[in-house]
Amino acid sequence: MTAETQVAPDIPQDVPQGFEPLFRKSPLTEPWEPLYQKKTERSVIIGLRLARPHTNGRGLIHGGLIAALSDNAMGYSCGQATGWTTSYVTISLTVDFVGSANVGQWLAIESDVIKTGSTICFAQSLIKADGVIIARASGTFRVVPKKPPVS
Repeated sequence: MTAETQVAPDIPQDVPQGFEPLFRKSPLTEPWEPLYQKKTERSVIIGLRLARPHTNGRGLIHGGLIAALSDNAMGYSCGQATGWTTSYVTISLTVDFVGSANVGQWLAIESDVIKTGSTICFAQSLIKADGVIIARASGTFRVVPKKPPVS
């Protein structure tokens, strides 16, 4: 294996190729770490290896985790599609659950930005467990000016 193809030592080997640690952390998602990302020209795909902290009382992956990470992935994708020139806050979020996922599976939230404007961004996501669609989400996001960094 050459240095160019070598996997970074701090990324577990079971993370699919192209994913790296998520660039943005938040108190809500901190207990769900490690979270990963893969950026494309117009989206940020969020992925994680499902574990017990992601489950509900029946041992299935919790719908709230899917909703929260879909919200993040779509908002980040609006940012990626517009060159991170503004920020976004969620106006509406809809999630349709069509399957379930189990501990050990790779969960990927693959978003697509439908339309961006000066005040609104529309996005949708397919949520997949080991490549099988288990949910879909759509979101509407308000464009807000970026706040200056706090010193």
